[in-house]
Amino acid sequence: MKRSILLLIITVFISCKNSIEWKNYDESNEIIENSNHPNKRMQFKLIQSRYDLKNSWFENILDDLNKFGKDQYQMLKPLIIEKSIPEIQTSILNNKLTYEKLVLFYLFRIQSVEFNNDLYLNSIININQNILNEAREKDKVKPESIYSLHGIPVLLKDNINYDGLPTTAGSFALNNNKTKNAFVVEKLLENGALILGKTNLSEWAYYFCNNCPSGYSAMGGQTLNPYGRKKFDSGGSSSGSGVAISANFSSVSLGSETSGSILSPSSANSIVGLKPTIGLVSRSGIVPISSTLDTSGPMTKNVIDNAIVLKAISGFDQDDTFSVKKNNIDLESIINSSLKGKRFGVFNDFLEDSLYSNAINKIEKLGGIIIKFDPPQVDFSGFRKILDYDMKNDLPKYFKENNISFNSVKDIIEFNMKDSLKRAPYGQGIFKSINLDSTQVDEISIIKSRIKKEGEKYFNTAIKTHQLDAIISINNYHAGYAAGAYYPCLTIPMGYNKNGKPFNLTFISQSFTENKLLQIGYAFEKETNYRTIPF
Repeated sequence: MKRSILLLIITVFISCKNSIEWKNYDESNEIIENSNHPNKRMQFKLIQSRYDLKNSWFENILDDLNKFGKDQYQMLKPLIIEKSIPEIQTSILNNKLTYEKLVLFYLFRIQSVEFNNDLYLNSIININQNILNEAREKDKVKPESIYSLHGIPVLLKDNINYDGLPTTAGSFALNNNKTKNAFVVEKLLENGALILGKTNLSEWAYYFCNNCPSGYSAMGGQTLNPYGRKKFDSGGSSSGSGVAISANFSSVSLGSETSGSILSPSSANSIVGLKPTIGLVSRSGIVPISSTLDTSGPMTKNVIDNAIVLKAISGFDQDDTFSVKKNNIDLESIINSSLKGKRFGVFNDFLEDSLYSNAINKIEKLGGIIIKFDPPQVDFSGFRKILDYDMKNDLPKYFKENNISFNSVKDIIEFNMKDSLKRAPYGQGIFKSINLDSTQVDEISIIKSRIKKEGEKYFNTAIKTHQLDAIISINNYHAGYAAGAYYPCLTIPMGYNKNGKPFNLTFISQSFTENKLLQIGYAFEKETNYRTIPF
């Protein structure tokens, strides 16, 4: 019923003349209503951004958007909503769709939701003002394959450098941060993708404030979950990337993860997210937390799109010391995969979870071999010290490389204190801790080495003993261990609880086994298809 009401509201909204103007309204009642939310991180102080960004989104494309209209939107819905890249490219090749119309559809949908007081999700921070011209150029050439990124719109988490828009990391301190493209953006462009815009995120990739809501940034406001606005957590830190893709605002998006920041919002928004092995995907040109643990990765509505994007963005980058010359994504092997004979490690402690148990039973019926196990005890003490030490040292390097006037975390703290109600309403607890951290290089080297060994031990004890293809977790529950081990994770929708909250099944395996994870994920998705569109 709730989804039907939302759909009705959207339909009524897009039936009206396109008047694209956002005015902040009094949200005090909404704040009061959420003040008793059982999840303290959902007890918001602010929902709308205090910085007027929305009204600049369509400055150069307003006339085209107004001409597009509701009739074309409704006509194109069957060709675009929930469709994979191969399905979209098939429509392009059959002359049923153009890249210009694809982009206009997404822009129209963004407008219809994000400019509606009852529907907005705060998933977007900025829109590429040249996107329609770029789409028209793509229309001059047909894709060579239905698995091509040619002409496909991509949203970028707003800590990934793109020379067409500022890269803010959600912070007003970086509101004028004009940069050259990140390596992953260059890879997307080389493969023909269109950069549609930037997505909201938990400010500074959720390593800024203590116990604050995931999905909040000063620049973008509070990202809201489309399955339950102000009811369910949007996940962090790639919150906007997860929400925007779930809401069908673009074909695919890029997120970034240090420990759970792709897995969490992908799970919270019932989409597919892949956190790659450290080094498979470049980190240069991305606002850092940790040069030890950071990575970028694809967030999509389905597994095949995820594989297409990962294949495109993988590659050696001489400016990233962890970068490797590997790109082992084989789309044909993924499409032809099956679960039969694959060996899976299953956590005993999770088997009482009905969604997890049902998914495991389904895998077993499809020929998967299930081995139940209890993980070993490991010493992960000092994990946070890695993040503190690295961010304290890596962020100034990013500032210098991008000609930013700040020199340290301390500079950001002092800048925000000049107007803390707008710039840091939840405080700067983590940044203050980073500033005070005195860990020395010898100590941190020992911690990093131990964490990697312990992370590998946590998974390898079962993987080697039982010759497992993957270990199966829930959401981002084991993201920290996988981060420490540098292991890849693929998370896929596995259903919804009785309240409608999404949950994902997460497959974890050893370094550089992304193709195997995608094979497993594709076979699981093909047989289950658990994802349900939020509205």
